[in-house]
Amino acid sequence: MTVSITPLTSIFAGEVGAIDLRRIHDRESLEAIRAGMDRYAVLVFRDQNFTNEEQLDFAQRFDGTLHARTSSSAIGKNRFGNEALADVSNVDKDGKIRDANNRMRASSVANRLWHTDASFVDPPGRYSMLSARVVPPVRADTEFADMRAAYDALDEETRASIEELRVFHSIVYSRHVLGFDFDEDEQGKLKGAVHPLVRTIPGSGRRALYLASHAAHIIDWPVPEGRLLLRDLIDHATQSQFVYRHVWRPHDFVIWDNRCTMHRARPFDDKTHRRELRRTTTLDLPLPASA
Repeated sequence: MTVSITPLTSIFAGEVGAIDLRRIHDRESLEAIRAGMDRYAVLVFRDQNFTNEEQLDFAQRFDGTLHARTSSSAIGKNRFGNEALADVSNVDKDGKIRDANNRMRASSVANRLWHTDASFVDPPGRYSMLSARVVPPVRADTEFADMRAAYDALDEETRASIEELRVFHSIVYSRHVLGFDFDEDEQGKLKGAVHPLVRTIPGSGRRALYLASHAAHIIDWPVPEGRLLLRDLIDHATQSQFVYRHVWRPHDFVIWDNRCTMHRARPFDDKTHRRELRRTTTLDLPLPASA
């Protein structure tokens, strides 16, 4: 099957032409989508009417091992019975909008910070796939930032100075910044992980910053200086020329590469309007030879 992609910005993000991902099983088509990910880092697919099982099946077929050690799984039980299908919504198990003091809602507010999925585990996340099931009547957009272009735009002195740095990523840290704290048992399930500050993306060979709100400190640096550098780099990487803003439609399906992008949810009146999305994230592991 031919995979046609229309650029959405001058540097990254593309919209894929008419295609039904539920029916894509052949290796050639899957490889074409992977090639599109290497080029664009964010791909938008319209009119993908997935069921939960179909989304899980496609995610594994496309990119292998799914991430299930989510922060939500440390707080409470997944209403779908599978932690690999993240419930990115503002409703409870009965489908009612969560109140302002609900712990799951309080934690999810941090998704409005720039972040990259599953950087707090090792191996970290590779691709995330978000399916729009219920879209509110008001704007509830998601922004993406291209960390490859941001790296390319750094001056040579800065690139040299950060080349060998490693960063500790912790979702306990990023949630604490906004006033949400995990209890001792929950923290024990969310230990954090160390990753390079600069990564090479295998499929494209491009260098990219690896940043996020989860980035707590730079290894072997004083904490204040390290956090200041991380903040400066995030400010640099999220300038408007590096950002694509996605306006959701029902049944949109967006795939992004966590290794070379950051993203954030934009606020809306989530105490009035329902919004339900399902996310699957794959881990950065080698694909089976048959994939």
